[in-house]
Amino acid sequence: MTNQPYGGGYGYGGQEPPGTPYQQPPGTPYQQPQSQPHAWPGQGYDHAYDPYADQQHTQQWQGQTWETQMQPPVAAAAPVTPDPVQVPESAPVTAGEPEPEYGPATLAGNARITDAQRARAEGRSPVIEPGMQPALLTAVLGLLLAGGAALGTYALLVPLVVLQGVTAAGWFRLNGMWPARQGIALGFLGALVADAAMLVSDRSPGVILGTLGVWVLLSLALQLRSHADPDERMYGLMATVVAAALAIAAGGYLAADADAVVVGAVAVAAAMVVRALPVATAASVVIALAAAGGAGYAVGGMSTDAALMGVGAAVCALIGHRVASYDYPSRFVHFTAGVALPLAAAGPVVYTLGRVLG
Repeated sequence: MTNQPYGGGYGYGGQEPPGTPYQQPPGTPYQQPQSQPHAWPGQGYDHAYDPYADQQHTQQWQGQTWETQMQPPVAAAAPVTPDPVQVPESAPVTAGEPEPEYGPATLAGNARITDAQRARAEGRSPVIEPGMQPALLTAVLGLLLAGGAALGTYALLVPLVVLQGVTAAGWFRLNGMWPARQGIALGFLGALVADAAMLVSDRSPGVILGTLGVWVLLSLALQLRSHADPDERMYGLMATVVAAALAIAAGGYLAADADAVVVGAVAVAAAMVVRALPVATAASVVIALAAAGGAGYAVGGMSTDAALMGVGAAVCALIGHRVASYDYPSRFVHFTAGVALPLAAAGPVVYTLGRVLG
């Protein structure tokens, strides 16, 4: 068959060029005929001699191209498995009890539990004592109280106000609530009101209880205005009430006699310094009580009553020291609650023993 150019050209004349109809060779499976390409104007087209008749569709590359060679292969993401939990061999097991709500302790740390909870799970104590520096600050503040009481009421008022403010701030920080400006200000304001009421009433101790009752109501009203969760409101209420109670109770130094304040404050100062010495806990407690009794005996006119008063004040101071050491406190807690709580806790006892022992 000879090539006959199609003069009209597909696309100009509107007709396709004539060609031989597609015939299926006998004995072969049916194959879909390939679509024929269009001829340019003035150019003939012979279907029988077209070497690209079977390649009219898009070619599929079977080898590597530049794009596949340059791009790194994408690896399948491996499933993420948590690190195995490592429990120290010293961790205590109590058999038969339900598992705690927090996760098990790990050597690498666990964000779901606090340091104190991890310490308990690992069999360690959650108590960290303030140390010598806060103890020295407590001793300085105690000596200022003793010196102020020896000079007069208004001289005693200055270190007492400092003690009350640090007590309110330290208690909130000890409970993990910081900043809590409203609660701290409320507790400190209650202490100032109690001090002013004692000065007006000739240092009557009854105003301490009256002020404390009023401040409990104010703390309750403050928490009722809060939009926090009920549990958080209750926690804030307890922290506010206790902070106000401790700051107001420290006013017992103002209500007590001057001699009782001198004995009690000096005894607390001696007990805290001895308690901070690097000695075993039981031994340091006994030595601290003995030092407090000796200090009270020395500054109280060599009397047995003064020694007993010193021991009583030291017992309350050691309790306050223990509270400030509990639950992995921070350095800020040590320099606030660790300084103020021993003296604040001893305030009511100084007044009471001063009246009982004369």
